[in-house]
Amino acid sequence: MIKSMTGFGKSVCELRNRKIVIEIKSLNSKQLDVNYRIANGFREKEIEIRNLVSEKLQRGKIDLLISVENAGDSSNYVINKEIAKKYYRELKELTSDFEEKDISDYLLVVMRMPDVLVPEKDEIDEKEWLKLFDTIQSAVEEVENFRTAEGNSLAKELRFRNEKILNLLNEIAPFEKTRMDNLKLKISKDLYDIAKKEDIDKNRFEQELVYYQDKLDITEEKFRLQKHCEYFNETLDETESQGKKLSFITQEMGREINTLGSKASEANIQKIVVQMKDELEKIKEQLFNIL
Repeated sequence: MIKSMTGFGKSVCELRNRKIVIEIKSLNSKQLDVNYRIANGFREKEIEIRNLVSEKLQRGKIDLLISVENAGDSSNYVINKEIAKKYYRELKELTSDFEEKDISDYLLVVMRMPDVLVPEKDEIDEKEWLKLFDTIQSAVEEVENFRTAEGNSLAKELRFRNEKILNLLNEIAPFEKTRMDNLKLKISKDLYDIAKKEDIDKNRFEQELVYYQDKLDITEEKFRLQKHCEYFNETLDETESQGKKLSFITQEMGREINTLGSKASEANIQKIVVQMKDELEKIKEQLFNIL
């Protein structure tokens, strides 16, 4: 069973008359790359949150957002009255130096000054943390379910492309005899162009033909490619998602297909090889998103 690295999960809970919203978005990446945006009051639990996300999601570019939506008259911020008063006094002193004395919106100006509104210190207790932890787990499970569903779709596509390569491999057989006959004729013609027929050692000629036939034989490459394709399907069926392993297998498939193309010396087989390469590239594109 394979999983996609693409996923989304959302979960909500309530703490102290506030709605806590957990959102997790996952995209493909070679490694685990997590970006956290955690509301004030929960940052002390960042390590536990990181451990949970890393253990469950393993790989991908992951954005995790923990936001707070207040209900009623509750607020995440408090006014730093001492600083506000200091700003107010200094503004009054400053305006006394100007001719314009009627500056009445001191409060509006003061509230916009730095450090007047500060985040409320709001540490959560163990019971609240357990509730929040369960909520994060629910969001992670949603991501996992999303990844599994996407993985099932990708698996069908990968099997389809892999089967096409196997079918194309079977299409090579009818052209192999023609290929070797044409090779024999070409070597004979080239040889007769540079030497008289009666001067040619037939035994040596037959030996050279056997040498070239053996050198250009593609039986072994066909066999290995078939085995790699079968192993690819077996890996798709493994319990754990094996994106990296599948990538390694496609590298081996590519090597065999390239060798087939270099040894082919026959137009029809080379066309088939080009089609195989096309299918393999489509497989590789999909594997970028496999966990």
